[in-house]
Amino acid sequence: MNNILSKVVFDVKESTFLKDPQTSELGNRILESGIDLINEIGFDAFTFRKLAQSISSVEASIYRYFESKHKLLLYLTTWYWSFTEYRLEFKLANVDSAEDRLRRSIILLTSELDENFTGLNIDVVKLSNIVIVESSKAYLTKDVDQENEEGIFLGYKRLVERVGDIVLEINPTFKYPNMLISTVLEGAHNQRFFAQHLPRLTNTVEGEDAITEFYLQMVFKTITK
Repeated sequence: MNNILSKVVFDVKESTFLKDPQTSELGNRILESGIDLINEIGFDAFTFRKLAQSISSVEASIYRYFESKHKLLLYLTTWYWSFTEYRLEFKLANVDSAEDRLRRSIILLTSELDENFTGLNIDVVKLSNIVIVESSKAYLTKDVDQENEEGIFLGYKRLVERVGDIVLEINPTFKYPNMLISTVLEGAHNQRFFAQHLPRLTNTVEGEDAITEFYLQMVFKTITK
């Protein structure tokens, strides 16, 4: 998979950027340092001034690529969901059993990402941490309806619908497939955050990934006829 990734272009809507950062050396430095900085200090404390200092440049150079830090967060999260969708497609290739495909999907969507992939100019482990902590800030805004009309969240919705369709293969009468899968995704993010910062709000079980195992049990018990 690592060899293939260098040739894959992940879908990011043009409305998230003014100039695609992955088309220039400076743009890639903005992404790399932006991910490092948001991961280190958090999105609320992150500013373009701090980012400019980290890349030994000026704020104006960053504004040529992104009109705001919100648009940068949109770019990063939409890139991540496109990347996740590709990983899912790779995991499900040539798997006939719907139950097996659903199990693989839940494992991929709820497990910690601890492997960086060669051929990518983005640190996906750090970006995964950002998505867990900060991604809700990309859509819990007053502009969400306009941004949704622009198709910015299409990759996230497509990912949820794809796994939801597998749920319907197993149980065609289940009425809430997309609600179930989006709950799994957002809930897994919360549980990962709790495990690191508020451990009394979650559970750990020796010898297993308790978060992934919880959502596997929840999904399959929920959709069982």
